Amino acid sequence: MQISVTMKSTSRKKDYLTKKRMVLETTPKSLQQLITEIITVNVKQFNEKEGEKPLVDFLTTSEILQQSTTGKVGFGTKYNENKTDLEEAINTAIQAFHDGLFKVFVNEREQESLEAPLQLEDGAEVVFIKLTMLTGRMW
Repeated sequence: MQISVTMKSTSRKKDYLTKKRMVLETTPKSLQQLITEIITVNVKQFNEKEGEKPLVDFLTTSEILQQSTTGKVGFGTKYNENKTDLEEAINTAIQAFHDGLFKVFVNEREQESLEAPLQLEDGAEVVFIKLTMLTGRMW
């Protein structure tokens, strides 16, 4: 099953939308299964990413300009060689949903329950909105 996943972060000023196509191995029947499937795909990709280390690191001018628009310029080096624990990542994501740290919309309908039945078709659009806690003083 192929879906379109959009990530929105209210804390970023530029390029706060990132959209990518994802292929899921199964058809999720609930939001919890959908989150679990997406986390599984991402952890698998992260753990399979090899830490290629070039002989000499350098960035071109266009790479520096492109990265500076997002607020971070770097070589994209993976410094931590540890593998991510899948179960821990899934538990963290489920807990974050319970804590209200992000919202999930499937085809423009908010999903409020992890256990509620989910009607997900091939090509569905899934949107994750990361909520940012406000800090500061009010005087």
